[in-house]
Amino acid sequence: MASAVGCCEHSREASALSAFIDARAVPEGTVLQPDLAIVGGGPAGISMALQLAGTPIRMVLLESGGMTFDAKIQALYDGSEAGAPYLSLAASRMRYLGGGTNIWGGWCRPMDKIEFEERRWMPYSGWPFGREALEPYYPRAQALCEAGPWLYDKAEGWSVEQEPTIALGEGGVVSRWFQFSKMRDSALPTHFGERYANDLKRIANLSTYLHANVTRLGLAPGGATVEQLDVATLSGRRFVVRPKCVVLAMGAVEIARLMLASNDVMPAGVGNAQDLVGRYFADHPIPRDIATLVLFDGKLAPFYLHNQIIHGAIMRAGLFPSEKYRRARAVMDSSVTIESETRLDDLGKAALAATAFALGVEAGDAVVYSLGGGCELTPDPDRRFTLEAERDALGMPKLKLHMRIADSDFAHFRGTLKELGRQLLASRTGMLRLNRKERGQWLDGLDWGNHHMGTTRMHVDPKKGVVDANLQVHGVSNLFVAGSSIYPTYGAVNPTLNLLALALRLVDHLKGLLR
Repeated sequence: MASAVGCCEHSREASALSAFIDARAVPEGTVLQPDLAIVGGGPAGISMALQLAGTPIRMVLLESGGMTFDAKIQALYDGSEAGAPYLSLAASRMRYLGGGTNIWGGWCRPMDKIEFEERRWMPYSGWPFGREALEPYYPRAQALCEAGPWLYDKAEGWSVEQEPTIALGEGGVVSRWFQFSKMRDSALPTHFGERYANDLKRIANLSTYLHANVTRLGLAPGGATVEQLDVATLSGRRFVVRPKCVVLAMGAVEIARLMLASNDVMPAGVGNAQDLVGRYFADHPIPRDIATLVLFDGKLAPFYLHNQIIHGAIMRAGLFPSEKYRRARAVMDSSVTIESETRLDDLGKAALAATAFALGVEAGDAVVYSLGGGCELTPDPDRRFTLEAERDALGMPKLKLHMRIADSDFAHFRGTLKELGRQLLASRTGMLRLNRKERGQWLDGLDWGNHHMGTTRMHVDPKKGVVDANLQVHGVSNLFVAGSSIYPTYGAVNPTLNLLALALRLVDHLKGLLR
């Protein structure tokens, strides 16, 4: 016989810290009845739970993995890919508490205002709100990432106490700053599972279940609400959660899989009446050695090459197209980083000598660098996930990724690099050689950011998006999505800081619903 219990009964202990609950030990047939179920213990899920601490809202947090890596659990990510070369689906994520922050590099930067705008040159662009909607939540997101004081592009005034930025002629490319997460007492970025484990255990209105895999969103007849979550473990134990509200925070790939696979009430899957779930997937391409930079006087501020502590923050400069330039030239976002010193070949040496002579500059101390970077993809409904007939160890259908990259995306990036080269010559600071032109050259050795976005895109019109401006799944009154899967467009910066701001905004909305 099934036993119904409140969300916190399994985790209460006499001590100040309550133990996490191993779902493999939960009695078969148990029914949990919380106010809120958060599915996924990555940065979004953990941050939401922390923000709801001390409220009357009774929560469960359901995490598929444990506290450390487990190959059997990781194998649940296995899937297949077709089209443009991409990463293995099992290798680009981490399935244990902390999620992607277990392997991230800690790069943080807010999205620009232009990212939220509808742009005539970018199909499917436009967010339901502007960046001002996230401004109140950025400070808390920054603190959770432990990325130091909010500085970023205030750095323009630092040249008195730091070495100056690269001198560029007037134009579209400017120096901008990343800040980096750093976990206290560690040289590593903040791993949310490790860093916030004890904080989660202190939350009296939260029960955290590890090894708990949600395998079905059980809709009520008609599909207007989620009635229950089916939970399974690799050991074979199963139980049910019947919450008032559900937040999916498992990452863009797994959210799409769960919604598509939960098709017993709605044959197309949950929230998929318009066939949009799983579409518009995106990541940030990170091509290596995209260009060769020559600085005639050999002088480069160290914050371009390496992380530097500046005003209490760990920072590194990159080169970005300005918002004004992107609007005027109708180009996508990108970022360029200076990676390492390199050498010119004979053709490059000849070009350097001829260019220095033509400009009338001395280049005897010239230093040469290899450039890397990342670029934005155009939203594409045919870059998508579909379900396969093959099943994983929990009986869930595996996914197939249909990966596509438009030639125009590379062309936009190349155009911005040409603008950077023009500005270097205009300022008589240096020169640039572009190393990639044809599609095959861009794809050769292409790396990726592991920044999964877009599979449950946000739009006010249910015919154009999966979730609305409050991140509620269209047509399902108690189902919400947290994370970068809701991005309509993607920018070129790492998504973690921004997805946390969105998740914290969602918390305020849920407080109003569940009070």
